[in-house]
Amino acid sequence: MKAYSSKAMKRFNHLLGEIEAVYHDIALKFGQSDSAMSILYTICDYGESCPLQEICRRSGISKQTINSALRKLETEGIVYLESAGAREKNVCLTGKGKDLAKATAIRVIEAENGILASWPKEDVEKYLELTERFLAGIQEKAKEIDK
Repeated sequence: MKAYSSKAMKRFNHLLGEIEAVYHDIALKFGQSDSAMSILYTICDYGESCPLQEICRRSGISKQTINSALRKLETEGIVYLESAGAREKNVCLTGKGKDLAKATAIRVIEAENGILASWPKEDVEKYLELTERFLAGIQEKAKEIDK
């Protein structure tokens, strides 16, 4: 069968897969599922609480999977939900959750910050610019794809 991806796209997909694998391995080292780690990470990236819909949007994980992971984290006393309007909820860290976040997600964020801080500013800006261009391009192409 013919390979459809260009050499560059194959490399891009390989790199994305390898990056995702590293984050998966980190979650396992912390004894967390990918979805729980993503929730903790997103809350820490946002602040000490985060709108539930923002967690779903940023994680790319299905709403059903996020809700299942949230129920487990609630049972463990890591997070709680609070009303943020008629149909919206914020996911908040408990004291135990803040401790867990410091031991997990915040360590990952600090590592990521350190990597970008070690790059020349121009490289960081170019990397972000190109990533934004790819995102905008694929968003436009997604609109063109019929069901």
